[in-house]
Amino acid sequence: MSDIMLNLDCSGSSGRCKDSSGSNKHKAFINRRRLLEKKGYLNKKQNQHNHREGNKHQGPPPWRNGANRPSQPNAAHNKSIAHTQNTHSKSSYHIPRSDHARSIASKPASSTSSSTSLTITVENSTNPEQSTSTITPGHQTPPTRTVARCAPVPRGSAPLCNPLKYLALDCEMVGTGPKGRNSELARCSIVSYDGDVVYDKYIKPTNAVTDYRTRWSGISWHQLVKAMPFQHARKEILKILAGKVVIGHAVHNDFKSLSYSHPAVLTRDTSRIPLLNQKAGFPEKDVASLKRLTKALFNRNIQTGKKGHSSVEDAKATMELYKVVEVEWERTLASK
Repeated sequence: MSDIMLNLDCSGSSGRCKDSSGSNKHKAFINRRRLLEKKGYLNKKQNQHNHREGNKHQGPPPWRNGANRPSQPNAAHNKSIAHTQNTHSKSSYHIPRSDHARSIASKPASSTSSSTSLTITVENSTNPEQSTSTITPGHQTPPTRTVARCAPVPRGSAPLCNPLKYLALDCEMVGTGPKGRNSELARCSIVSYDGDVVYDKYIKPTNAVTDYRTRWSGISWHQLVKAMPFQHARKEILKILAGKVVIGHAVHNDFKSLSYSHPAVLTRDTSRIPLLNQKAGFPEKDVASLKRLTKALFNRNIQTGKKGHSSVEDAKATMELYKVVEVEWERTLASK
């Protein structure tokens, strides 16, 4: 058997022997590694190795599979958004809309195609309302609201398209004093633009009645026994007429019975409308009665029979007569 030469290092406190040749090789490897790290060669190789290992777990980028590559917001895009928001007035509203509202509220938009905008502008003026909207295709268009506008009327008058401002008034009087020569209010009726009864009450005169004038007034003694006192009824009536356009036939007589004077710009007297007489075929300066005008224009008889007049019927007929010439009459008043 041949002899084998071993280079052993038995020094040290442990008492164990180590192969000195292996130790030298390890030291040489360490020195070589440090040199490569110092020159940077070893770091590049490790980085490439780590990058390949990471791609194996993460997979290919999404845009290589056909998806759109995300774009980064640039300064020009941010500037245009800020300019759009600043140009809106107090009557405009800029509402961001997208499929992910929560993410947009917490994060800035990553591209111009990720969100859309809905702009609504409303102008409140004497001109008709104008509403403009910009809506991205795919969103449902909101319904358009149409707002009616009124024709101009005299200052202090109500607009033509507001029927709540128009009332027709008719009163029935009875006689008081010697031989019933004085006229006092005994019934008052008020109807709306559409002919609905707004007020209709019997009223007890202040003085004792000496002539009920039943043939014309349609009132008899038993209707006034429990009637409302004049002062109380007057307050109710004037409260209804306040600020309204009052229409009546010889309406000054009705106001007189109420001890009241209504503004001239809010008064329409159908007994003094030349245009209404023209349509009825009467002379312009003729003061035609309510009964004659109703018969001529509507071929309808009113104030017939022995029971006397009905203030509700007369008020409705007066409103109908006004409607015949409403547009032309109001236009004439507006031009003056």
